[in-house]
Amino acid sequence: MATTEQFSQAANRWDLETLYADLASAKGKRLTPVEKLHLRGLLCGYSPSEIAEKLGKNPKGVETDLCATVYRYVKNLVDKCSEKIENWRNITEWLDESGYQNQSPAKLPASELLPENSVINVTNISIENNQIVFLINLRIPKSQASEASIQNLDLCEDILKDSIFKGSNGS
Repeated sequence: MATTEQFSQAANRWDLETLYADLASAKGKRLTPVEKLHLRGLLCGYSPSEIAEKLGKNPKGVETDLCATVYRYVKNLVDKCSEKIENWRNITEWLDESGYQNQSPAKLPASELLPENSVINVTNISIENNQIVFLINLRIPKSQASEASIQNLDLCEDILKDSIFKGSNGS
């Protein structure tokens, strides 16, 4: 029986929900759990034989299934109906070219650009005036250097207050 836990690591690199919806459109109805499972296996980089092995299925059966379902839907979705699938990897290449990957592995996640212990939370996503609006809560811990400069600011304020006070007393 197919479960959503199998090949779940595909969700780390691929926009599965959008892909499922777009493939359902290409198919004309929702993808079955088995179709989703086989697709996730491909997106994880497994060959049809490896998918079959991990699922305890017949490799020829999985290959036949993929040819009759997922391969057809993807070809239709990415407008490659006239092209021959030379290798199962064509599917992931075509989907990548069509923008279904979440992010390129060469790009750095935002967390690697921020200081340690920083926290990023997306608090809301909405569409306003034909724009996607993200509300983000970003917490960056202050460093020792910024604490020192804040303390220096406090000292400067004290000095200013003293000089103003002395100046107004005529001293």
